Amino acid sequence: MHLQRAPWGECKLVRCTQGAIFDVVLDLRPNSVTYCQWVGTELTSDNHKAFYIPEGCAHGFQTLTETSEVLYQMSQYFVPESATGVRWNDPVFSIQWPETEVRHLSPRDATYPDFHDVRLS
Repeated sequence: MHLQRAPWGECKLVRCTQGAIFDVVLDLRPNSVTYCQWVGTELTSDNHKAFYIPEGCAHGFQTLTETSEVLYQMSQYFVPESATGVRWNDPVFSIQWPETEVRHLSPRDATYPDFHDVRLS
C-alpha cells in the first residue's frame, strides 16, 4: 500500500484496461472520519470502472487474471524521497484481499513496514 508524503501528496484515478484487479484505497489521513479504514472494488477491462484515490490515502491492488494492465492518472510527478507505504497485510487494517496466495510482490512493496513504524508527514 503506497503513497507520497506531503508536500508531494497525490490523488490518483485508476482504471484496469486489460484483465482484472482488486483495487484498494486505505485512508491514512489522521483527521479523516474514515482514518485507517479501507475500501476495495473490482476493476476490469469489461466494467470500465475507475477508482479515485484521494491525497493522503494509500493505494494497492491485486491482479485477478494472468495478464492485467493498469492505467494511472496522477496529480503529481513521482518524487522518490516522498514515497512511503504500509504493509499490504498489516493486521491493523485487515484488508480482505480476494486471493489468499501472493504470487508476486514488488521488491519495494515487500520492504514496507507495519503501520505504527511509518512516517506519513
